[in-house]
Amino acid sequence: MITVCRIEDLPPGESIRVTDGVAAPVAVFHTEDGEVYAIDDTCTHQDASLADGWLEGCFVECPLHTAFFDLRDGRPTCPPAKYPVRTHQVSVEDGHVLLHVSVAEPA
Repeated sequence: MITVCRIEDLPPGESIRVTDGVAAPVAVFHTEDGEVYAIDDTCTHQDASLADGWLEGCFVECPLHTAFFDLRDGRPTCPPAKYPVRTHQVSVEDGHVLLHVSVAEPA
């Protein structure tokens, strides 16, 4: 388990890229609805940071080629991305965002 940040340091509609303590970068998102999600940070279409993308509800748009990924299951919702990104368990405890890194393959 990795402490990412305090929840107040990740305002709704924002994301953060986690590189310390993980094998590959992970993007953590705080939606406008107050949900927190974590997915692999790198787009499966081309090497782009999804944490730099645009958050719309439970979806993130890749900043390079407008592929959308569902934060709930990691699946792309439109081309050009064809493959899902891995999702990770994330929780908020005592005001801290905690990342539980998954080693399983994407769905």
